[in-house]
Amino acid sequence: MSESITLFSKIINGDIPCFEISKGDNWLSFLDINPRRTGHTLVVPYEPVSHLAELSSQQLSDLWEGVIETQKLLSKFFNTSDFLVGVHDGTLAGQEIPHVHIHIIPRTKGDGGRSLLACWPKAPAIGSVEPDFSALAKIQKEIQDANT
Repeated sequence: MSESITLFSKIINGDIPCFEISKGDNWLSFLDINPRRTGHTLVVPYEPVSHLAELSSQQLSDLWEGVIETQKLLSKFFNTSDFLVGVHDGTLAGQEIPHVHIHIIPRTKGDGGRSLLACWPKAPAIGSVEPDFSALAKIQKEIQDANT
């Protein structure tokens, strides 16, 4: 387990202020200072690790409970039950702070937000091409073989 001090560790420790939404025994949620839209909230575990797989089972379970608790609070304010929930699991996935964090963005009709597919605008639209089942079977086998 990493013992690094991250920006989020400093927020958790109270060294840097935040706009807290909620907290539990092992997690904290607070408004993102660079929101994609109003209400964009981060849920962070107390363990300062960069990948979900590095979290203890208890921390991982508590983190997802924090996501649900935070969604309930945001749901009442934004009058929605729909959220974009995103995780950048490591730097190659776009994680800017090396500390697991889950983005929760309330979604409402006409909010201007798009789907995850907007991250890859050159990819073909869903349903616009036939699935390449042989390529999928090949990569599935390669993944399985790499793990045996």
